[in-house]
Amino acid sequence: MSTYPNLRFLNRRMFLVQGSAALAGLASGSVMSTGRSGWGRSSNTKTVEAKTAYGRLRGKRTGDLVTFKGVPYAGSVSGVNRFKAPPPLAPWTGVREAFTSGPPAVQPKRPSFGVDEPFPSEDCLVLNIWTPAVDQRRRPVLFYNHGGGFVIGSGSTWYQDGSNLAREYDVVVVANNHRLGLLGYLFLADLAGEEYVSYGNQGILDISAALKCVHENIDSFGGDPNNVMVFGESGGGAKTSCIYALPLAKNYFNKASIESGPGVHMTPRDMATETAKMVLTELALSTREVARLKEVPPDKLLEIQGAVAKKAPGNLTLSGGRSGMVVARPGGFGPVVDGTYLPNHPFDPHAPAISQDKPLMVGTNKDEMAFFERKATDLFSLTEDGLKAQLNKDFGSNAETILTTYRKSRLTATPSDLYVAITTARAMWLGSIEIAEKKYEQKAAPVYMYMFTHESNLLVPGTDHRLGAAHATEIWYKFDNVDLQEPKNAPGPSLIGTDPDRKKAARNMSEMWATFARDGHPGAKGQPVWPAYTQEKRATMMIDAECKVEEDPFGQERTLWDRLKVLEVASAALR
Repeated sequence: MSTYPNLRFLNRRMFLVQGSAALAGLASGSVMSTGRSGWGRSSNTKTVEAKTAYGRLRGKRTGDLVTFKGVPYAGSVSGVNRFKAPPPLAPWTGVREAFTSGPPAVQPKRPSFGVDEPFPSEDCLVLNIWTPAVDQRRRPVLFYNHGGGFVIGSGSTWYQDGSNLAREYDVVVVANNHRLGLLGYLFLADLAGEEYVSYGNQGILDISAALKCVHENIDSFGGDPNNVMVFGESGGGAKTSCIYALPLAKNYFNKASIESGPGVHMTPRDMATETAKMVLTELALSTREVARLKEVPPDKLLEIQGAVAKKAPGNLTLSGGRSGMVVARPGGFGPVVDGTYLPNHPFDPHAPAISQDKPLMVGTNKDEMAFFERKATDLFSLTEDGLKAQLNKDFGSNAETILTTYRKSRLTATPSDLYVAITTARAMWLGSIEIAEKKYEQKAAPVYMYMFTHESNLLVPGTDHRLGAAHATEIWYKFDNVDLQEPKNAPGPSLIGTDPDRKKAARNMSEMWATFARDGHPGAKGQPVWPAYTQEKRATMMIDAECKVEEDPFGQERTLWDRLKVLEVASAALR
């Protein structure tokens, strides 16, 4: 989930710029009772052991679910290994306990650290695994990339718990932690010589290493290494976009889902190099002193990360959304199109050929930007004149055309509703459509488009405007966690509300995700058949308590943005 408490709509500054060997044997059948209690472990659990290529792990069984938490998938990435690709994991002797979540990546502080999850650490390369049983059933595997842009987040966050998905649909769920921010994406290849040629995509390489570990070990946990679905929301969707295009990862997964995080483009080399120069300047280091970066304390690097982000200039272009959610500019940290690990932008100029045989889901939430704008209460009480003024500020001479089109398309919408819809299109919807279009053009594996429309009945704080189907609200639904109790020190607010239909919507969405993981065709009992997306019909599943398929939803708006994009490109060519 993207928890940015003070973020305005890409707000004229930035959004995401801040933004093993084969198995040694089969799982053990030994089960032991334990009366010891500890963090993340009840006093009435049984333990289960699994044997992996690196050594034995002891997890816990609670009822009909087995969990292994804090499972390492690579070696240390601190000290001399800082900024390097993840090294192989060294085997261990004895049995390693896997009862509690491992540390998140280094990131800004939040109340849950040290309470509901460990404190962050550079050595954060761990997995959490939820499975119905440690056996040889070869269940579908759902591998989750957490959100938070490329700078915050954790695979252990409470609302992303994989228990219900695993238990209800007989699947294995895996969440991973990986390096973030400056420690994950400082690009030094063009500044510091050949020794640093691999520096700059550590975070994505971590995810690839996690997938490799899962591929080579998941059958020890009841999973099928040849049926792995990668999925992620927000920044996790953008990371999934990169994995879909990453040659290093191509043999370790079979399908993917990009959710509210259309990573059409990533950071170009020259822009990433400018950011690296900004970091060196803040630390008063020359390019000949790059090695000293490994001596800087993590907290200091986090401070520098924040400082350079505040210097990131520029607004979105008119067609910014068509570039996907990642708006690259100097001062931001994210995956780099380095030509080595990430040869091209994930979905530009085309969908990645290396994944053309992998089915894909892609989609957004109907009211994405209500989440990001929720601190700007004035935007939820806009008058017609106020809306016009805001659009003039954002779109200049195109404002009137945009407003006229949206007013015709949404006759009963309030000015605030229209602003949320317009900004949502730019940030998420258009990029998601572009991904679907380019995937369809391959005429290979299918792509399925969705829009999550189930509205939260919570009000935006300080207003009488409903939060709606805002960014990140769907996380609870796809994990079927709408009835989870929010922890006292939760890192972010619960967004789902108390509407009586929320469980039905959660059942639909979670079942669609599980069936897609199982056979590449999403669906839910009692709901319409979900057709693949084509440019002729543009079938889109509208996910709610009662789902429906719409062809080319909000087509007038899509056509408008296509037309404005053409005009903008033509104008740029004349300049």
